[in-house]
Amino acid sequence: LLRSTTHKYRQKNKTISTMMKSVAVIAATLATASAFAPAQIGQSSTQLDAFQNELGAQAPLGFFDPLGMLDDADQARFDRLRFVELKHGRIAMLAFLGQIATRSGHYLDGNIDYAGHAFSSYPSGLAALFGPDAIPENGLAQIIAFIGVLEFSVVDNEWNEGWEPEFPGDLRNGLGVASWDRFSDASKARKRGIELNNGRAAMMGILGLMVHEQLGTDMPIIGQL
Repeated sequence: LLRSTTHKYRQKNKTISTMMKSVAVIAATLATASAFAPAQIGQSSTQLDAFQNELGAQAPLGFFDPLGMLDDADQARFDRLRFVELKHGRIAMLAFLGQIATRSGHYLDGNIDYAGHAFSSYPSGLAALFGPDAIPENGLAQIIAFIGVLEFSVVDNEWNEGWEPEFPGDLRNGLGVASWDRFSDASKARKRGIELNNGRAAMMGILGLMVHEQLGTDMPIIGQL
């Protein structure tokens, strides 16, 4: 019985060893074949290579485009997406800081309307726009109209004719040129990268605050949402 068991055990090990060797041979064959195969570089990969060193493609993710928004994109398409990213990041930074300020008890002085309602009488976050204690509908309409004015008459237009933006998101319109030009190219790139990263973090931050507000969680510093 012992010899029979030992023989079966050896046969099983031999079979496993043979299978492992076969797998190793197949893997080596595939690796060798792929090594000598011609590189498949399509139009999309070639165009994406042009954006590998753009500002924002940095550690730890490097160039990150999971939705493929830059597939077959040219430089104009990239600049447009970068402009939109910067715009959303700047708005998100203001929104996040606004949440922190109001939830810590800092409000503008005075009243928000002629009826005598103080700024502090309205809640923070989404509750200020939706819900029983939200601002009046006319106030929300004014906010949306003001955003539309900024979008179509200020933010995307050049006030100073003949002035060209230095980079996507450059909204100086010819103002403050000397103060910016005193920095070196490396310092400019670093400052732009900081703004880009802070905007990305703020977009995630304000989205997280809105989600947790709906969940009613209690967060550090901010408190009960």
